Amino acid sequence: MHSKRGSRPGTVAISAAAGTVAVGLLTAFIGTGSGAAASSRHPGWEQSVRAARVQQGAPAPAEKQSHAEPAKPKAPRKVSRKISHHTAAGGHSVSLTLDDGPHPEWTPRMLDLLSQYHVKATFCLIGPNAERYPKLVRRIVAEGHRLCNHSVDHDTGMDHKSVAYQKRQIRDAKRMIDKASGGAPLHYYRAPGGAFTPASRRMAAEQGMRPLGWIVDPGDWQLPGAEAIVRHAKEQMEDGAVVLLHDGGGDRSESYQALQQLLPWLKEQGYSFSFPKA
Repeated sequence: MHSKRGSRPGTVAISAAAGTVAVGLLTAFIGTGSGAAASSRHPGWEQSVRAARVQQGAPAPAEKQSHAEPAKPKAPRKVSRKISHHTAAGGHSVSLTLDDGPHPEWTPRMLDLLSQYHVKATFCLIGPNAERYPKLVRRIVAEGHRLCNHSVDHDTGMDHKSVAYQKRQIRDAKRMIDKASGGAPLHYYRAPGGAFTPASRRMAAEQGMRPLGWIVDPGDWQLPGAEAIVRHAKEQMEDGAVVLLHDGGGDRSESYQALQQLLPWLKEQGYSFSFPKA
């Protein structure tokens, strides 16, 4: 930060009286002599001088106004309104998606597991959960995973609600997630329970979020047990499939145990891992 040089004289008349000398020295210290180098000052110099003047009853200098134009917000990227069900890579690949987080216990454990197998996933976040656990949202981003908007209230009947209601669910969740992530890209929007409407798909796409569906649903949200989740996932697995799992919304120990088995199995089957089409 470069401070503007002061225009007051740099010398102060010092009287013989001890009290007057002390006041003069203080004034000289605070003053901005014309020979002082602005670059040598501490970054907090202006704030310190302002505070000292207020303490002495002197008026603070007027704030220097910036004439720079404010940065224009980036336009949302153009995406399709069509629901994405498949991987971007295609071929013998799958996309893992984890819904309803972040969760203070299960999201970190899922992240650790994904890191162990060097796999990237998409986390579909509930707005208030993201707002409550911003550090987890930023960890998701920092570790190379993608974010998805999963609404504010996870209302699986929102396709029967007004367009204004749907808009609030999408817009407000996006605002919460953006704030929690520090503005990281929000690639997708997944309607709760797949309750998409033409209006919600359009609104999501207009904000740069591709509607995100799935192919493989092993039913982990029904808590059928880890073995049943693994069995259903294997039965439904196919090339290019988006896989639906959960890291939030309650006790996800079964989902975690299932993923512990599915990750090595998928690698043994030769699957690669890709993000969904965006």
